[in-house]
Amino acid sequence: MNNSLKIVYMGTPDFAVEPLAILLKNGYLVKAVVTALDKPAGRGLKNNESAVKKFATSQGIPILQPISLKEETFIHELKHLNPDVIIVVAFRMLPEEVWGLPSRGTINLHASLLPQYRGAAPINWAIINGETETGVTTFFINKEIDTGHIIFSERIPIKEDENAGVLHDNLMQLGSQLILKTVRAIENNSIQAIPQSNIANHNLKKAPKIYKETCNINWNKTCTEIYNLIRGLSPYPAAYTTLISPEGKYYIIKIFKAQKEICKHAKPIGTVGTDQKSLISIAVTDGYVYLQEIQLSGKKKMPTNEFLRGFSINSEWKANML
Repeated sequence: MNNSLKIVYMGTPDFAVEPLAILLKNGYLVKAVVTALDKPAGRGLKNNESAVKKFATSQGIPILQPISLKEETFIHELKHLNPDVIIVVAFRMLPEEVWGLPSRGTINLHASLLPQYRGAAPINWAIINGETETGVTTFFINKEIDTGHIIFSERIPIKEDENAGVLHDNLMQLGSQLILKTVRAIENNSIQAIPQSNIANHNLKKAPKIYKETCNINWNKTCTEIYNLIRGLSPYPAAYTTLISPEGKYYIIKIFKAQKEICKHAKPIGTVGTDQKSLISIAVTDGYVYLQEIQLSGKKKMPTNEFLRGFSINSEWKANML
């Protein structure tokens, strides 16, 4: 057990589990884990624990789940723990009385190459915007979101067929190693943090929260823009469109996987093409988008050929235009 640093760890989803696990594996003392409140989920509305809580419980780490991070009792508990460092991975904005508490600072792992893609959804937006590389960054938290001095960063390529789920997992592994590297540097007093203003930051791209309207496909865009949107939102929350039958019925369909074909054609934008066996295409400005894995509202996700065995579509159908 490495007892030279007392750590409080804050995180909630799967992305935050692996960095916590690697700290424990390397002998670091995690005094407590702070995570989100349990939420009712499923048909029985049973309380669903966060991924971080489930893992921390299995490791016997004390759990804190404050309603508000400004609660006096929570602040008192943090002061009693007397952490040297707070590590934040995929959590929420901290008040200054929390991030300013540790003697060695509060560090955050962010899934982008800061200062690019500050915000809640950097993995999604990097793919949506067609980036060919991204990365992870550790930095000291300050008053403004994602603007603190950078400690370390690591780059990773984004493959053209990679979706947000695959990139998430790759960045989780890379980020775990970066958290370990950062904690070791803090322990050794070898940190030389760099202000983000020192990094070329013209044309900064943001990563705001993904909303339902973000997911609605605009078929007036190019093949590549639509293709990137689909993979950037897959598997969650998923891009979607509305298909309209010749009778005027509307069917909402989520699209998890697609292919693109850039070519010239004379078909109106939004025209649906199908062989009624394995292929559904949508005509766009500069070619076609082929739907490969879809989900009709209220049904399960399935490959297009399986979908067409139970659902009849013909070339008179149209995709709803924004």
